[in-house]
Formats: sequence, C-alpha cells, structure tokens
Amino acid sequence: MKQLIPAAALGSILGLLLGLSVGQAQAQGVVKAQYGDWQMSCDTPPGASFEQCALIQNVTAEDQPNVGLSVIVLKTADKQVRLLRVLAPLGVLLPNGLGLNIDDANIGRVPFVRCLPNGCVAEVVLDDALIGQLQSSQNAIFVVFRTPEEGVGIPVSLNGFADGFQQLP
Repeated sequence: MKQLIPAAALGSILGLLLGLSVGQAQAQGVVKAQYGDWQMSCDTPPGASFEQCALIQNVTAEDQPNVGLSVIVLKTADKQVRLLRVLAPLGVLLPNGLGLNIDDANIGRVPFVRCLPNGCVAEVVLDDALIGQLQSSQNAIFVVFRTPEEGVGIPVSLNGFADGFQQLP
C-alpha cells in the first residue's frame, strides 16, 4: 500500500539521506515529476551549486501500517555512483540488515550504514545488473527484521521505476 507524503516532508527525507545534518535538512524539496508509483524530488543542498534529484517511494507494510520505508534512488553529486538508500523505522534489528526480493527472487541483504533521529539507513551501490532487474520487474519486497526470526515484508511497486530512472539527472 503506497503512502504519498507532502513535498516538504520529501525534501526533509531527501536532505537527510543526502548526508546533510538534521538542522540543514529543513530545505524544501520539490516534486518535479511522477513516474508510476515513484516521485522525482529535487533540492539544492546548502553549499551546492546545482540541484540534486532522487526517485522516491514511501510505503507501509500491508498488515502493519506503523512500519514504513522511504525508498530512494539517486546519483551521487559527481554522477559516478548510483545508490539505493532505504530509510527504515527505528527499532529494526540492525545486524540482520535489510532483505530484498525482486519478483519473488531473493537478491540478498543490505547492511544498515547509520541511524538518524527518524530511522536507520541501508545503502547499496546499484550496479548495472541490479538496475536491470529493477527496471524489468514488477514488484520488490523489502524485509526489515524486529527479531532474528521475525521479518516484516514491505512491498514496493516497480511501476514507473524504469522511466523515472532514465530521467534521473
């Protein structure tokens, strides 16, 4: 189940995930386009000479509406690296990482790299193979763990991902 949030909140999330401090993250992001279930949000970070954009989708677990994720795809400022960053809620089991399944195929787990006041961030560099899988598939399921045995699967629609990724500056 998708949950869209206001552009101001997207800007704050984008700012936080681009590595700004919490105080700097109050800048307003602007939703520039909608690609299926993905939004392209852009912002000019403090000190930057150009705006940075990211594809964003905010989702919640179907059976646990208090468990949500912000899934963000972006290119680094130097345009050399493509990243998938996921903001998971506080209280997730960090050592288990974030599980990823694409069209029912287990892709693996991504480690959490840091926690912020509003959640913990898992990050992976997107290689061509993973981008191809995301572009040609219909659905992904991200799995967060509350205990070593209890994973909560959160569906993420890949509808519009291919188009949005092609337009990502």
